[in-house]
Amino acid sequence: MTYRGFTKAQIAAFIDHTVLKPSASTKDIEDAVAIAIDSQVAAVCFRPSDMTLAKRLLGNSKIGLATVVGFPHGTNESSVKAFETRLAVEQGANEIDMVLHIGHLIEGKDDLVQADIAAVVEAAGSALVKVILETSELNDEQIVTACKLSEAAGAGYVKTSTGFASGGATTHAVSLMAKAVPALGVKASGGIKTLDQLIDMVEAGATRVGASGTKSILEEFDQKLV
Repeated sequence: MTYRGFTKAQIAAFIDHTVLKPSASTKDIEDAVAIAIDSQVAAVCFRPSDMTLAKRLLGNSKIGLATVVGFPHGTNESSVKAFETRLAVEQGANEIDMVLHIGHLIEGKDDLVQADIAAVVEAAGSALVKVILETSELNDEQIVTACKLSEAAGAGYVKTSTGFASGGATTHAVSLMAKAVPALGVKASGGIKTLDQLIDMVEAGATRVGASGTKSILEEFDQKLV
């Protein structure tokens, strides 16, 4: 059975199930991993302090384990971001969602932005690096520039948002990003709460979607078929 051309398993495979609220508890992480394993999502994305617990809970699961670096503003020194990345990988992360230095990007300091991303890519080793652009704070030209710099620095993905800024993902930004760097993955994140929103992002070019409401999105799929 499909909805808008997708099976439930295909929808789940787009999702990075995310718990990044500062107030999240141990039980929230435990519940999130259980949902992720039951649904067979692409990855889970947690706070840096949750890596050891999440790795243990995931066990031998093939689900990706992601954390955030330079979160949420991206203004840490590159050496600090690199240290965060190395520690996360040592603790079991195989995906890194880093925030680029938005201020430097807006100022046109492209060399610093690229070097910052490259430092994380190097520290990540074989782990997948996704670069968070915070698209709600950028114009189209800056979004394209950020995508190109991410690609040049060796990242594997570009990502719209932290979820902690003035706005989240839009289909316009996702489409722009997908066209700017067709060789990279695109992650839509921030404010995606419904099944139709998720599919809209995928149709715009997203290959991953960050969501905290995975269970309700997948339940909505079942309801659409009734």
